[in-house]
Amino acid sequence: MVRMTREEFEAAVDDALDSIPDRLLDMIDNCVILIEDEPDGEDKELLGLYDGVALTDRGDLWGGDLPDRIFIYVGPTLRMCADAEEVRDEVAITVVHEIAHHFGIDDDRLHELGWD
Repeated sequence: MVRMTREEFEAAVDDALDSIPDRLLDMIDNCVILIEDEPDGEDKELLGLYDGVALTDRGDLWGGDLPDRIFIYVGPTLRMCADAEEVRDEVAITVVHEIAHHFGIDDDRLHELGWD
């Protein structure tokens, strides 16, 4: 398990977001990214979660809804990684993975694209 302060983990998330082209970030609509210590529910190994309505599933009448949420989980990430560099890499992959879900890209397609 890697030891990392909350601030260091948040910086890794910020770096991951900074690596995404502005053109793509500008297309994200009504979505917040939250950093949580642990996932709710049974899957304690979950690194991230997208909770919302993908852009591809929003109809013409969609609107006025609460923001979609992307959760990035500290505990599972630190437990699975061997060092801080691996944490930063895994956070970057997780952020991209969950943002892809916001754009309507499912796990099968992400796997095809090499984002496991």
